Amino acid sequence: MTALYATKDTWITHVNPSIKLILSILLFAYMIFIHNPTHLVYLTAVFCLLLFVFSGHPLRYLLLFSAPFILVFFSSASSMIFFGRGDTTWFKWGIFHVTEESFYRGVHLGFRALAFAILGMIFALTTKPVLLFYSLMQQLKVPSKYAYSFLASIRIIPIMIEEFQTLRHAMVIRQAVPEKGLKGVYKKLQFFSVPLLAQSIRRAQRIAVAMEAKRFMQVKQRTYYYQTRITYYDLIFLIVLVSAPLATYMLADLFPLFDNTDVRYTNS
Repeated sequence: MTALYATKDTWITHVNPSIKLILSILLFAYMIFIHNPTHLVYLTAVFCLLLFVFSGHPLRYLLLFSAPFILVFFSSASSMIFFGRGDTTWFKWGIFHVTEESFYRGVHLGFRALAFAILGMIFALTTKPVLLFYSLMQQLKVPSKYAYSFLASIRIIPIMIEEFQTLRHAMVIRQAVPEKGLKGVYKKLQFFSVPLLAQSIRRAQRIAVAMEAKRFMQVKQRTYYYQTRITYYDLIFLIVLVSAPLATYMLADLFPLFDNTDVRYTNS
């Protein structure tokens, strides 16, 4: 992302990646068992506040990244609202049947998907992949051979994109315009896939030889270029992620947005 636009370091970016990963997974698991749509609405609002205020990314790019998830929210909610089951009919026309139960189930399903997406964006946009793998090795004791393998795979992605662009430019310069239709699509896939696959195999072989030469398989105690530590930012992040579900649960009980929308509406 830093190659596309300037980002700012916030307190969330200084949180230890392993702590951030563990707390995010626990919060993912917690949201699975939330059966109150009002609770999910308030919790999603808190996640939106963290994303748009403390992620350090420009607003227009955050809105651009959020667009697919907003589409998922409307598609999942509307499919359940218009085609769900229920006893109290609100609207019926042809195959469309909106009931009170299907409406609340749709709202519940849509906000659950949106909360998952926003929490994932908070983790992805505030975590550097290099520091994540270094933290996994240092704090969670993940074997270095696995962590460095994933790190090398991530490093290869921009190289493969550059090679793809080089092949595309070569095709344009040589005026090698493929035929139209399925035959043209097949030739284009063949033109791009064969060289990219061959280069990937060669690069993977070189990485494997380099890792074996550096004794990734034998040496357990290693020194690290980056040192990741537990700081007070981790305590702040822990307090925020623990207090957010508790505060939104109490707000949902005190100021419900929907009437009688607990388990009996969300368990279909």
